[in-house]
Amino acid sequence: MLYSMYEFNRIAMTPWRAAANATRRTLRAPWNPVGETMAGRTIAAAAELFESVTRRYAKPEWMIDSTQINERCVGVSEEIVWSKPWCDLLHFERDHDALLAARGTDTPDPKVLFIAPMSGHYATLLRGTVEAFLPDHEVYITDWADARTVPVIDGRFDLDDFVAYVREMITLLGPDVHVVAVCQPGPPTLGAISLMAQDNDPARPASMTFMGSPIDTRLSPTVPNKLAEEKPFDWFSGNLIHTVPAPNPGAFRRVYPGFLQLAGFMNMNLDRHVDAHWNFFTHLVEGDGDSAEKHRTFYDEYLAVMDLSEEFYLQTISDVFQEHKLARGEQAHHGRPVDPSKIVDVALLTVEGENDDISGIGQTQAAHTLCSGLEESLRMDWIQPDVGHYGVFNGRRFRDHIAPKMKAFMREQGAAALARR
Repeated sequence: MLYSMYEFNRIAMTPWRAAANATRRTLRAPWNPVGETMAGRTIAAAAELFESVTRRYAKPEWMIDSTQINERCVGVSEEIVWSKPWCDLLHFERDHDALLAARGTDTPDPKVLFIAPMSGHYATLLRGTVEAFLPDHEVYITDWADARTVPVIDGRFDLDDFVAYVREMITLLGPDVHVVAVCQPGPPTLGAISLMAQDNDPARPASMTFMGSPIDTRLSPTVPNKLAEEKPFDWFSGNLIHTVPAPNPGAFRRVYPGFLQLAGFMNMNLDRHVDAHWNFFTHLVEGDGDSAEKHRTFYDEYLAVMDLSEEFYLQTISDVFQEHKLARGEQAHHGRPVDPSKIVDVALLTVEGENDDISGIGQTQAAHTLCSGLEESLRMDWIQPDVGHYGVFNGRRFRDHIAPKMKAFMREQGAAALARR
C-alpha cells in the first residue's frame, strides 16, 4: 500500500511539476524583462527548487567519454561484457589507437574490477572512482539492476546469488584481475574469494581491496549498525518490505524501496540537506550559476535510488548486521561453509575513512583477522584522515591519497601473484 501511495503521489504531482517548469522557463527566457527583477529571480528559483524536490530521479548516465593520458585525450566507450537479469558487467574500453599514441607502448594495464554497492544508489555513484583509475587501468564495474525493473519471471535474488555473481565475474576476467569492493559488497565479495581459495580455483584474483566495508559491524558501531541490532528482524520484514505496483516492469515483486533507503540517508544528516537546498535557492536568486550547478550535479546522483529485492535486503540485515555470520565464522553459501582463512595468495588491502559514519573504524580492518592465512607481505591497511564514508572512494583526498596507494599496491602485488602460483 505504501509503494502504491508513493506512486500515486508522484503521478499526482506531475501537472504541478510541469507548471513549475513552465514558470521557470518563462521567467528565464532572454526576452522576458521580469526575469531580471528580484521578484522574477525569486519565483524562478522557487519553481526550480519545487521541481527538484518532487521529481523521481532517473538512473544517471556515466558521462565518461574520454580520459587524459600523458596530456592526450583518449576516447572511452562503455561495453557490457557479461550480463544476467540482476547485473551487467561494464567495461570502460579505451580507444586502442589513441592509447597507443599516448603511451608509445602496447603494454597492457592492470585490470581492476569494482564491485559497486547494491544498497540503494546506482553504480554511477562511483563515477569519480572509475575516472581516477581509467588513465592507467582496464576498468570493469558491476551495474546492479533496480529490483523495480526486474520482472518477477526472472526469479529471486539474495545474498548467495550476489556471491555467485561476483565469483562468475572474477572467473571471466581471470587471475590477473584486482577486485575492489566498495562498502556493502565487502562481505559477499570476501565470501566469493574465500570459496575460490577453498576450491584452489585458478581464476582467483591477484588482490582484493575492501573500502569502508561492513566486514564486522560489531566494531565501532555506527547509527545504522545500532539500528539494525536494536530492531528485531520481524520489524524490518514487517515495515520495510513492500510490493512494486503496476505498471513497473517488476510489478508484484517484494522489495525494499529505494525511497525508504533515501529517507534514512537524508534523516542521518537532515540539517545539512536542508541547508544545502536553502543555499541552492539563494544561489539561484543571486545568479551564482556555478554553485547551483554543483548542487544539481551532486543531488541528481544522490537522489537517484534503486529498489532492493526482499530476499537480498533481509538476508543482508540478518547475516551481516544482526548475526555477523562472516565475522563469527558461521557464514555459509548454499549450505557450504565460507572460510576466509583459506586465502593464502590473494593480497589484501583495506581502506577506511577517519570520519566514516556508515562503516566505523575497524569494521573493514576485520578482514585481516579473518584472512589469517595471509603473510604480512600480502597485507596493507590504510586509514585516510579527514574523510567520511563518501570520501573513501570519491573526492579530492581519494584522488590525491587513496587511489595512488591502491594503484601502487595493485602493481606490486599483481606481478608477485602470478609468480606465487
